[in-house]
Amino acid sequence: MAEKRNYHYIWVGAVILVFGAIFVPKIMDRLGQGEVVERDRMSSEAASPPLEYITLNGERRKVPSFALINQDSLLITDADYRGKVWVAEFFFTTCPTICPLMTRNLVELQDELAGYEDFGVASFTINPRHDTPAVLKEYAEQYGITDMDWHLLTGNRDSIYELANAGFNIFAAETPDVPGGFEHSGLFALIDREGYLRSRKDRFGNPVVYYRGTISREDQANPEGETEQISLLKEDILKLLESENGK
Repeated sequence: MAEKRNYHYIWVGAVILVFGAIFVPKIMDRLGQGEVVERDRMSSEAASPPLEYITLNGERRKVPSFALINQDSLLITDADYRGKVWVAEFFFTTCPTICPLMTRNLVELQDELAGYEDFGVASFTINPRHDTPAVLKEYAEQYGITDMDWHLLTGNRDSIYELANAGFNIFAAETPDVPGGFEHSGLFALIDREGYLRSRKDRFGNPVVYYRGTISREDQANPEGETEQISLLKEDILKLLESENGK
């Protein structure tokens, strides 16, 4: 009986040795070359589902046409962002509340994504009477805005408000009795290379639509308990930048 048991152990050991001799070198070689195939691991689609298209009446929402002047007094249109993954926001340079934090959050993303030439930002001022190209240029220098594809945009007031409230559906209004005289939501919109608004889903399976730009990573959450979404925004920007055709 003992001899049979010993024989069994010897046979199992031999199988393990043969398996190791044949398959381990191949596995190590593939790891060394960075070769990973779908059957070797969980699907990345399952772990990181594709971003949703934002729709209205069943139609994918696309950024409407615009033509505005940037901090260098250059005409910038929506066509200048074609082929880029970009973030849009509405702000004003004299904002005493949320705008400085929003800008710092975007500068942080700018610095972290500096290696991607196809990433951009559009910052639309909701106080164009004050925010001239010269004022926007000074603001950009103050906050360290260096990305050539980050345009701080000014122009016709009515066109900008139409773009905010109807085009992006991001609230903006001139309200004299609030700090700074203007009211806006502090949201960031994510746009893909074809000009479509995109976002991830929330835990209920609905698109988040916009990303809150008013909470820093350092703060993690505001007094109302809302957590920061800059980390999520960066993940989703990278998803579009690194996927084929930005989809």
